Amino acid sequence: MVKAIFFDLDDTLLWDKKSVEKAFQETCQLAEELTGQNCSGLEEAVRAAATELYAGYDTYEFTKMIGINPFEGLWGTFDDEGTDFQQMKTIVPAYRKESWTAGLKKIGIENSSHIGGQLAEYFPEARKRNPVLYEESLKVLEDLKGHYQLLLLTNGSPSLQQSKLEITPEIAPFFDHIIISGAFGRGKPDPSIFHHALSQFGFSADEVLMVGDNLMTDIIGAEKAGIRSVWVNREQKAPHESIIPTYEIQHLEELLQLLEQI
Repeated sequence: MVKAIFFDLDDTLLWDKKSVEKAFQETCQLAEELTGQNCSGLEEAVRAAATELYAGYDTYEFTKMIGINPFEGLWGTFDDEGTDFQQMKTIVPAYRKESWTAGLKKIGIENSSHIGGQLAEYFPEARKRNPVLYEESLKVLEDLKGHYQLLLLTNGSPSLQQSKLEITPEIAPFFDHIIISGAFGRGKPDPSIFHHALSQFGFSADEVLMVGDNLMTDIIGAEKAGIRSVWVNREQKAPHESIIPTYEIQHLEELLQLLEQI
């Protein structure tokens, strides 16, 4: 019998990809205004530059373990406890500026360090202005609350994930517990964070479901911890040859019918 449900946050309840897209659109629009030039291709160029730069820092292995992607690096402050986060905090201002400047250069706009700096400062504000919840998220949480214990299990920096919850204040009140990988010290798919989540309730693994969009973190991590998983496959991705979710749904509302069946 299912007594508790663990939810992932990004791209499960919050449509993070959409928020990042909107922030890029607004910032690229500003780039056109500042440069007076056509900046088509800038988003792609900045994403590529950011990804490459991000992988070159000493903090890269830490960010992979905690689960912080390069685009979160473009707007997070990382003012969190611990030497790795403090190192990230010192890196990100230059990282942001270099990412945008390199992106401009890639589309043929040279000597644009000053504009790169302006865009780097603008992007975090654009991201904060554009929180997007999937339209069904609150309805599903509303239907589950009171029937199940709910826990939010999210990878990321505590300060950044808290920012996301602050700009979508409707989400947090539904949850009995919120666990952020950066505060715990390891991220999904490490089974230890799932065991830590289980310990909040004292339930056994077979009394819990993990609901998430990411096979490589949510689904395989749950499997390693002996927890049944529900893969929210909204984009109808092809199945993975070795990572097999217990259940698969294409829309979060399908979770309600699934729970009735199991």
